[in-house]
Amino acid sequence: MPKFNTKTEVIFVEGHSKDNTYEKIVEEIERNKQKNIKAYVFKQKGIGKNDAVKLGFEKSKNNILIILDADLTVKPKELKKFYDCICDDKADLVIGTRLVYPMEKQAMRLLNYFGNKMFSILFSFIIDQKIKDTLCGTKAILKKNYLKIKSSQKYFGNFDPFGDFDLIFGSAKLNLKIAEIPIRYGQRKYGETNIDRFRHGLLLLKMAYIGLTKLKFK
Repeated sequence: MPKFNTKTEVIFVEGHSKDNTYEKIVEEIERNKQKNIKAYVFKQKGIGKNDAVKLGFEKSKNNILIILDADLTVKPKELKKFYDCICDDKADLVIGTRLVYPMEKQAMRLLNYFGNKMFSILFSFIIDQKIKDTLCGTKAILKKNYLKIKSSQKYFGNFDPFGDFDLIFGSAKLNLKIAEIPIRYGQRKYGETNIDRFRHGLLLLKMAYIGLTKLKFK
């Protein structure tokens, strides 16, 4: 994890794992205590990434919030670019894009790649701003802006299981500045994805329809 400032927090959210993940996180936190970094772990009561992100954001005390998936397909060192972009006031929401640099083999299945391309075109049309990779999980936002988005999530139906479109549509509704940062995307180091391409693909189409009715053709 790169050093950002003197008040860095690392918040782990453990979501119903069936092994000793929680105990291992606690062990590593104790083993890697640092003066300028505070680390915490919380058990998720709900289900899904969106619920996990909300819990992590709720527990955070700092002003800049950054999401990093625990599968390490994106290296922690990439986060400094997101932090600097927010600090330099270049954007209110920063989204990583995996579709610029070459990926590691097997990092993204072919069907997923074309699905990402399709939804990027569709959602770029909805919010009137070009976004290359709407489904990248690595994002950064100021806490004050996140709280504004959270207060109006019911406007879009509040059913997004990943949270990506809650943030994107919420930012578009509030006219926040959105920027993308190219990141290097690698193959999953361990574990299996919880994404069901077809079931979740239908959910994304539903989100697109809601975005069209709430933002584009309201």
